[in-house]
Amino acid sequence: MTYPTKEQCPVARALDIIGERWTLLVLRDMFLFGPRRFQDLQDSLIGIAPNTLSARIKTLENSGIIARKLYSEHPPRAEYSLTDKGLALGPALKALKLWGDKYT
Repeated sequence: MTYPTKEQCPVARALDIIGERWTLLVLRDMFLFGPRRFQDLQDSLIGIAPNTLSARIKTLENSGIIARKLYSEHPPRAEYSLTDKGLALGPALKALKLWGDKYT
């Protein structure tokens, strides 16, 4: 049996984007509460370092899963919302929630 390469495997490719620690919790908050500001996420995700949160947001934004909208120029402040691509992750997050409810 030959195993697919990382490039051939959709699960591996998806995990490259959403498989980092904290990423699914960032998405969870955006599904539960709608558009979020950095500080909203920082306050909700107890224990996440600001640089880690910033890296997760950047990955999600670069992957087209969330979009940034500036709401203040001085100092620059942004609000993040799910794109259609991000909203498509809803069933996967719901499945994880149901699994967690049942088995953890």
